[in-house]
Amino acid sequence: MPANANAAETPSADAADAGESGEQIVVNAARAERSIVNAPNTAVTVDAATIRATVNAASVEDTLKYVPGLVIRKRHIGDNFAPVATRTSGLGSSARSLIYADGILLSALINNNNGNGSPKWQLVAPQEVAQIDVLYGPYSAAYSGNGIGTVINITTRLPDKLEISLDALGNVQRHKQYATDRSFETGQVSGAIGDRIGAFAFFASATHTVSNGPPIVYVTAASAPAGTTGAIATVNRTGAPIVVLGASDIDHHVQDTAKLKLAYDLSPSVSAQYTLGLFLDHSRAGVDSYLRNAAGETVYTSGFNSGFYRRQNRHWAHALSLNGHQGGVDWQAIGTLYDYARDLQATPSAALPGGASGGAGTVQDQSGTGWMTFDAKGAWRTGGRDARGLDANALSAGAHIDRYKLKSRTFTATSWRDFGEDLQTGAALGKTRTAALWVQDVVRVAPGVGLTLGGRYEWWRAWDGLNKTTAANPGVVQAERRKTGFSPKASLEWRGEAGWSVGLSLAQAWRFPTVGELYGATTVGAVLANPNPNLRPERARSAELALEHRDSHGSARLSLFNEVVRDALISQTGTISAVQPNGSTTTVITSFVQNVERTRARGVELAVAQVDVVHGLDLSGSVTYADAITSRNTVFPASVGKVLPSVPRWKANAVVTWRPTERVSLTTAARLSSRNFAALDNSDIVADTYQGFDRFFVVDLRATYKVSQRAELALGVDNVNNDRYFLFHPFPQRSVTAELHWKL
Repeated sequence: MPANANAAETPSADAADAGESGEQIVVNAARAERSIVNAPNTAVTVDAATIRATVNAASVEDTLKYVPGLVIRKRHIGDNFAPVATRTSGLGSSARSLIYADGILLSALINNNNGNGSPKWQLVAPQEVAQIDVLYGPYSAAYSGNGIGTVINITTRLPDKLEISLDALGNVQRHKQYATDRSFETGQVSGAIGDRIGAFAFFASATHTVSNGPPIVYVTAASAPAGTTGAIATVNRTGAPIVVLGASDIDHHVQDTAKLKLAYDLSPSVSAQYTLGLFLDHSRAGVDSYLRNAAGETVYTSGFNSGFYRRQNRHWAHALSLNGHQGGVDWQAIGTLYDYARDLQATPSAALPGGASGGAGTVQDQSGTGWMTFDAKGAWRTGGRDARGLDANALSAGAHIDRYKLKSRTFTATSWRDFGEDLQTGAALGKTRTAALWVQDVVRVAPGVGLTLGGRYEWWRAWDGLNKTTAANPGVVQAERRKTGFSPKASLEWRGEAGWSVGLSLAQAWRFPTVGELYGATTVGAVLANPNPNLRPERARSAELALEHRDSHGSARLSLFNEVVRDALISQTGTISAVQPNGSTTTVITSFVQNVERTRARGVELAVAQVDVVHGLDLSGSVTYADAITSRNTVFPASVGKVLPSVPRWKANAVVTWRPTERVSLTTAARLSSRNFAALDNSDIVADTYQGFDRFFVVDLRATYKVSQRAELALGVDNVNNDRYFLFHPFPQRSVTAELHWKL
């Protein structure tokens, strides 16, 4: 029962066939996906016209910022680590979201965190998007338990006639926090060309981004080094006194994305599609120490080194699909591959400023990491649809297999700036594989009443796990793991003649540990701190009751939801200390995962979207309340009854768009979240500090002007009220964006 973000601007579930100017769009793989899956989930759809009118979008994750119940952790333009928080899961639960673009899995299910487990949004540009469908909860048997929170399907464009477009974007942000006070600029250009020649269609696009991001890390200590000035006294998130020594991880990105889509109609009922994606990132991160000695010279501590680095990425994505339709049968076979062909990050060993110019250092190499997926599925419809859009019978079934590989190694380097790899000092290696069979049947049991029953059975395996912490140590070989799980689903929906509908969905879902959760290791000096190859899969039991009304002006939906997770895999960010062989104690900030016996999240969501409330005025908005707590944890009883990490009680957004003329649109939007916590026991009592999790209220503005049928200008301001807040990291302050769009 879809609830559109903007009903007047959004295509139907079967449409997605018209672009902004009405040209036909061939999206065979995405159209087949929707037709076969026939998901019973509550859904929100956002289309290209809505995005262009309402969102200052430099990257595709921006297009989701006003979707009910979601929060995207994007810290600056060019950020490679932007996970999704859902109604019931926080920013550290990236493996509870499934994100696809034309069938290519963008979710990095090699981990469950807000680092290397973050989605690969970089492979899609906002200008490519035809529509985005957001599904809530694990109610479709077609998707694995990684969709406990949400499934996001991005459909990109494939023109049916010659199309050429060029886009340019500029952004500037003023960042003022602690002793950092400066502007950060970004520039972006992109272009695309596509056409259909008989049975053959193609689309090629490229995006080049040069981004200067504000600091995302602050270096802190219990006290400033002796003989220095400039440190700023404050408190940490537990209320203990600390000093801020400076800013680090001030990123400069040079990023390029290239895409090629090819489609060929093998017959009137069968088509093939191939997609190739390439993402390149050459980044460097700098630091800004506030410390000065008596001579006025800048002073650095060892804490600055981790935020001073160089990064080189070259990632490839491939997808090949066959899509068919014959009579009442739709089918699809699709294989995808995502490959970290080159993924390096290097830091100096010597203290700054000396280490900045070169010399010894450390290189982390994730080259060879990646994943492969294959799905074969089909749907058979009989009996036709009634006047309310319900199939008499729609039987879907499919098979799935995937393989994920983590290959993370650490090397010493005699010349860190050249990414030279000398002696291997650490490694975290491993593989996981999941095979699945699923079936789902939609039956019209009475006029206007549809019953959906489904089930998914999965076979999971983890193997080749190895952790190595020193050059001399051959490493610890981890034992092979195997698990199976069955996930039943049931949904009952009533559709009335006056646009009313009521749906009740129940589901169980198994989410198996990622390879990074099992084998990813943190080395504290010479000590291995946190691999856990014995993590158990988490089991979610979810329910949602949704009441919805739809008419020609839009929709209104009220949802009640409940989720109970046994053995919840929760990622936290905190400090780990270890005693070194020489007797000293070293402490680092890291992420780690643990099983929590039981968590419970229940809440209510109201979402409304109306067009032409008065002439040319569109309104949409949502309010989500979630009471998400740890309900059982014998290992850590202090956490029982406390709010789950990074799941705020309240989230809300509102978007108002006015079109005074056909050429002009003016949008004001707001986003709100109550404060939340990082620690399971909610011991982080201070929110408004670095590493705290603060409340926020942000207002965004956007204006677009159609200069002609071919050209459009846009000007926007994000966070116009300049709310300065932390979600562990500092988040973007006021920024101004200007865009130019031209098409043939």
